[in-house]
Amino acid sequence: MPRKRHKAEEIVAKLRQVEVLIGQGQSVAEAIRSIGVTEVTYYRWRSEYGGLKGDQVKRLKELEAENTRLRRAVSDLTLEKLILKEAASGNF
Repeated sequence: MPRKRHKAEEIVAKLRQVEVLIGQGQSVAEAIRSIGVTEVTYYRWRSEYGGLKGDQVKRLKELEAENTRLRRAVSDLTLEKLILKEAASGNF
């Protein structure tokens, strides 16, 4: 069975749904089962997205993508610098 990739907004909605179900008196395990994920997935989501709102999740994902792009740029520049340094040391 293929794994389903949940979007960040869906994750936040499911976390809120679990909070509502727990508030209505269901046990944590029953509430987690009702949203269709495992307990491990629920606790991982809660640690990553707990307390965030929809717009904050979008901003978090944008920042993560920008951070990845910038890290890649820095690593490329560092590699070029090392190559140029090595080439320059051979010329002298």
